[in-house]
Amino acid sequence: MTISSSLNAGVAGLNANATRLATISDNIANSATYGYKRSGAEFHSMVIDGAGGFSAGGVRTTTHRQIDERGPLVTTGNATDIAVGGRGMLPVTEAVALDNGEDYPMYLMTTGSFHPDDEGVLRTDTGMVLMGWPAGNDGTVPAYPRDTINGLEPIRINVNQFEGDPTTQIELGVNLPATETAAGASGDPLTLSVEYFGNLGTSETISASFTPTIPASGESDQWTMVLTDSASGGATVGEYTLNFDNSRADGGTLSSVTTVSGGAYDGAAGTLSIDVAGGPIEVTIGGLGDPAGLTQLSNSFAPTSITKNGSPVGNLTSVELDANGFLHAIYDVGFTRTIYQVPLVDVPNPNGLISLNNQSYQISPDSGPFFLWDAGDGPTGEVVGYAREESATDVAAELTQLIQTQRAYSSNAKIIQTVDEMLQETTNIKR
Repeated sequence: MTISSSLNAGVAGLNANATRLATISDNIANSATYGYKRSGAEFHSMVIDGAGGFSAGGVRTTTHRQIDERGPLVTTGNATDIAVGGRGMLPVTEAVALDNGEDYPMYLMTTGSFHPDDEGVLRTDTGMVLMGWPAGNDGTVPAYPRDTINGLEPIRINVNQFEGDPTTQIELGVNLPATETAAGASGDPLTLSVEYFGNLGTSETISASFTPTIPASGESDQWTMVLTDSASGGATVGEYTLNFDNSRADGGTLSSVTTVSGGAYDGAAGTLSIDVAGGPIEVTIGGLGDPAGLTQLSNSFAPTSITKNGSPVGNLTSVELDANGFLHAIYDVGFTRTIYQVPLVDVPNPNGLISLNNQSYQISPDSGPFFLWDAGDGPTGEVVGYAREESATDVAAELTQLIQTQRAYSSNAKIIQTVDEMLQETTNIKR
């Protein structure tokens, strides 16, 4: 009966607008929730094929969450407040899963305020733990599979942990006096000491001795360089014969280096490798014809530029995440080391993810399979530290929809009231 279908349509309209009101209420309630994704209700008409005339089919609703819609980023004062500038999500797990060994279920978030707990685990106040790939002792991140969570682990920061930074490279920029290779010179060796840091953070010394070759007449332009290591009890770790050019074009630069003992000299790179007690150190003395390395000019012995990497034992004071997702530990002696890489997770259909509490999401058949990207690579955006993503709710737009929903609800209620009055009229006819 047509009048009955009108009643059904009115009831369906009330239900549909009640659903829409629920989504609007959720959006407004979460207008200040970081990382919140706006929900919405879509209306769809229903058609009933009436044999005896037109029958109102009414309306039905489907709800959805706009997970791919991003809110604006705001700056904070915490280095581990993290947001994603673009596509992609942060891999996280639940703190309760840490007791299950290495079986960590992966969830996704677009932003989070992470702080180390009493065990150094980076987690939010709601118990979501940031995950990443651990770096090796040398600060490099191995190649991990990108289509599985194998290799991802909860990020732990051992605050107040001591760490050493051994020296692996030394660059010697030294000028040797040309007058000392002339006939009649004293032939006394010239010495230079360079501090380096061992594997245990101890301060050690490499001593460089430069002894000129004194000819019977003229100038030899030749020196013998001997390198000794204090950590090896003063043992010689390298001996080299240095010859310098005396031409107008390249006067004072190295013309040849002959290895007597120790690592071979690489003329193209201008380096040689010596084995000290803690392992090899690459020493840069300059390439052939290079005025930036060892030189022989004038009558002065002067270290013009001596640089090295490494540092004494340092205490970890803070961590920072760069745009490519690398988490760097910063020590109080000035050096930094990469300890984790946080990848970004991407799926073909972000809106197909399963929405969970605390602005977290889970992979589903509707979202498609996930892939772990390097931040800033492929389709994903960059990782932004000192930042949070605000709610995607537009309060002004939601209030406008609220008024529209209220009017639509009242109109559907009016339909039911009208149908009721018409049915009363029909009943009165029989009287």
